[in-house]
Amino acid sequence: MYRARDQVENEEWIEAIETVAERLDLSETATSRATDVFLTNVPNEDRSKQAILAASVYVGALVAGDQRSQGSVAEAADVSRLTVQQHWKELLETAGFDAPEW
Repeated sequence: MYRARDQVENEEWIEAIETVAERLDLSETATSRATDVFLTNVPNEDRSKQAILAASVYVGALVAGDQRSQGSVAEAADVSRLTVQQHWKELLETAGFDAPEW
């Protein structure tokens, strides 16, 4: 779980999540879940934050039943599909969900 201070300190990243969610036409629930996942897993290094942001959006959409492809999330977040692929399962499990068996 995260603290209110985390939300304040990462305001620019939360705005970036909202921008990516708008590009993908995600629901408010998916956007809220993505924000929660990101704030719970904020990396210390700024260079890792964009990757976690993208994977968080993918997880938020997945959990909210508002699924988007890894490729479309990656494009909207300006990262590679591989970046999303490398991080989403760990974030999903950290959020307390089991990864699907596709």
